[in-house]
Amino acid sequence: MEMVGDDADPRVRAWSPACRAVAALLGPYAEVVLHDARRDVVLAVWNPMTARRPGDPSLLGELDRLEAAGGDVHGPYEKLLADGRRLSSVSAVLRDGDGEPAAVMCVNLDRTPLERAAAVLTAFAAPSAPRPEPLFEQDWTERVHEIVGSFVRARGRAVERLGRDDRLAVLRELDQAGVFAMRRAVPVVAGALRTSRSTVYALLAELRSPRSAP
Repeated sequence: MEMVGDDADPRVRAWSPACRAVAALLGPYAEVVLHDARRDVVLAVWNPMTARRPGDPSLLGELDRLEAAGGDVHGPYEKLLADGRRLSSVSAVLRDGDGEPAAVMCVNLDRTPLERAAAVLTAFAAPSAPRPEPLFEQDWTERVHEIVGSFVRARGRAVERLGRDDRLAVLRELDQAGVFAMRRAVPVVAGALRTSRSTVYALLAELRSPRSAP
């Protein structure tokens, strides 16, 4: 891990461990820059992403114009490098014993690896072609999983947490889809609902009872 800076400066000595810790945790994708808040120059850089070196102008602007609501920590905000990389950045004002700004620590995180990972996950998550329906027309077990899975997603809770009324509603959908006309449908449905066959039989009997008819 590369570090450039003036170790003789007491602020670099004081805050170097914190800067190095952040750089070590997020490296090699994060640059940490320590700025001199009084002279508006760079004090030290860890994991440099640009050609900035100690002594270069910081160009931070007026610290007293920062929004007070942010306290001494500002961001994350977006920055852009000349090569097109997008950064998420956070700036922290570091104060001396009198409460005056002594330095500003900026952490610049390269978002490129995150964006690439997000693109890969999105590509995996989204089917690239329509489902070939002729392959599934006769597979009634797929229909069971589709109905139960859609119901679970709509309710927003795990299948094991479905209550009696929920299970009755699912069985009604499965019955209307003709699932229970298939041989050995009950064991398949019981497995999908994570319950016993006897429970499915009991709920089916209740569902088909004249008293349950609308």
